[in-house]
Amino acid sequence: MGKVHSGNLTFDYIVIGTGPAGSVISKKLTDDKKTSLLVLEAGDHNSGEQPIRNSLFAPPFILTDNYLPEYFWQGKGVPQKNVNSRSFEWTGGRTLGGSSSVNNEQYVRPSQVNIKQWEKSLGPLWSPEQETYQFAKLENYNGATYNPYARGYGGRLNIRQTPAYPTEMVEKMVSAMERATGLSRILDYNDPNTPLGPFTRWQLYQMPDGQRESADTAFLSPDVMTVSGQGVNERKLTVYYNSTALRVIFDNEKRAIGVEFLRAGKCVRAYVHRKVIVSAGINSPQLLMLSGIGSSDILDKAGIPIVFHNPNVGMNLTTHSANTATFTTNPNDKALPANDPFALYTGGAFLPDPTPGSDPNRRGVQIIGQIDSNGMLNIVFFLLEPKSRGSVKIQNYDPLKIVLADEGFLNNPADLESLKTVYKIYIRNIAAELLKIDPKYQLVSPTLDTINDNSKLEMYIKNNLAPTHHVQGTLRMAPNEKSGVVDARGHVFGVQDLIVADDSIAPFVSDGNTSAPAFFIGANIADHLLAGH
Repeated sequence: MGKVHSGNLTFDYIVIGTGPAGSVISKKLTDDKKTSLLVLEAGDHNSGEQPIRNSLFAPPFILTDNYLPEYFWQGKGVPQKNVNSRSFEWTGGRTLGGSSSVNNEQYVRPSQVNIKQWEKSLGPLWSPEQETYQFAKLENYNGATYNPYARGYGGRLNIRQTPAYPTEMVEKMVSAMERATGLSRILDYNDPNTPLGPFTRWQLYQMPDGQRESADTAFLSPDVMTVSGQGVNERKLTVYYNSTALRVIFDNEKRAIGVEFLRAGKCVRAYVHRKVIVSAGINSPQLLMLSGIGSSDILDKAGIPIVFHNPNVGMNLTTHSANTATFTTNPNDKALPANDPFALYTGGAFLPDPTPGSDPNRRGVQIIGQIDSNGMLNIVFFLLEPKSRGSVKIQNYDPLKIVLADEGFLNNPADLESLKTVYKIYIRNIAAELLKIDPKYQLVSPTLDTINDNSKLEMYIKNNLAPTHHVQGTLRMAPNEKSGVVDARGHVFGVQDLIVADDSIAPFVSDGNTSAPAFFIGANIADHLLAGH
């Protein structure tokens, strides 16, 4: 039986969320001026506000220091048993643009090796060639590269490589990393042909003037919609702000026919002729469970009627942890160029995992140099392909109740061993080389005594590990329902006309920052919807 709903709140599509995937999908699907689409954004239109637009708020010790409720979801994950029972903010962007409006602005495509895993599991739709094709269409790259054919220069997503000329501090840190690792510095880490190594120039979500670029400024901009959320130039697009999705509505044939949501204190329903698309980021697994898709045990306990039993919903959570080494600096050295404060970061690197037996050609460690509020140089690093896994579970039928989010930090002992190895090899060697270059650069935390003592180093890691909010995999793509939640085109197993398109469907943890994969996922799924799939 086909869908028969009609009226003012009936659209061809409903998209839940305005982050990278949701914004790309919303624009692409309404480009034909015939397709009607409703977008639900739980937050407000904050795009013009100073903390959002000004890139100087992007480093983590500024905008994300307080996780302001006007921009962020408010919540805490469960205590993490392997990091001394500490708990961390369970959060993401709750504003137009989603997390792309509040993140640290680092633009990192998944590596070709990483995407080959996606292709092996899911087919050519997720191949390295498709990744390069989509990013080249999405981006407007303002920077240097040895491979212009792998970059885009006419897309809507502004990417700025900066700074053009490294400062003394950047030069010293990158030179120390070259000597410590034996890897030469690289120019364009998003070029698929570029090897691993340190670099002086980050690629950031920024407009040419250094202001933040985000999903909304790129794809829900004034040439697409008005500030009030109405499509322009006959585009059949409607965006509802302050509208929190509560559940997806199904008919008796398990067809998604609409969405129930909270708006202005009232419970509202809107219906679709075609499909419901969930792009709610960290909230996507919760929304599926509230809609009756998930583990029957969890749903029964919550009192939710089961639409389709799939115990994979909310499982396989992957994320990166942030780990830090702190150095004194030479007060005469500048971290950022005087003429480019929006450069934000003091160099970086993509390095192999130094653990014996690891693939030397695979991204294993990401390094970010940044100056903290005390003027100290922090070398922050992530394990890019951690083995630990977490989960998300609902507590009851209340859609506004915080979920039980377990990041799973260090659940797999191999991750702790890898982190210790990074400190023992990379950090210790970088510290030694920095000291040779300039004695004023001295490692103060952790001390060499701590690094050289296995038990002290473990304690340091457990006391200082921090979240990155790079959450993926909770609704992973897979060949079948036994190993995942959605198929290679984002269709949810067991029901019809329901798609998930955001980082939650990543089949493997991305080996870098996770906003770029979300743009890729959104663009890929939108194109295949337009092709009639």
